[in-house]
Amino acid sequence: MIITIGSDHRGLPQRRVIAETIESLGYQVDDQGSFTEEACDYPDVALAVCEQIRSGASTCGILVCGTGIGMSIAANKVSGIRAALCCDITTAKLSRQHNDANVLCLAGNQFDEIQFRAIVTAWLSTDFEGGRHLRRVEKMMALDAD
Repeated sequence: MIITIGSDHRGLPQRRVIAETIESLGYQVDDQGSFTEEACDYPDVALAVCEQIRSGASTCGILVCGTGIGMSIAANKVSGIRAALCCDITTAKLSRQHNDANVLCLAGNQFDEIQFRAIVTAWLSTDFEGGRHLRRVEKMMALDAD
């Protein structure tokens, strides 16, 4: 499985921790940047990550910016993307179980390394439950047509 990751300049150190975590779980990392601490625009990175998912080049993605809010808003503008801004292990798991999130958004300013690793591990280790949640996900995805 290939996981595409990206961050703006404020998420660069955290993205390195995320990449290490992904690799430790046996997955491949596709890193879409940014690669320097020079200020950049998070919508550009969000689009690059989401395009990898839409094209089928990767299974899912993880985005980081200072608060995670900008990345989640930008990612959710891309058709076919269900980005979830998660603040702990519980919301990470539920975003997968109930919403079939294909992008995890995280606040670079909010967590330490241990928390990043735990949230990413929980998100990647949790499957979509389907059932009654499938109907709801299908209704969300139908909104892309509007």
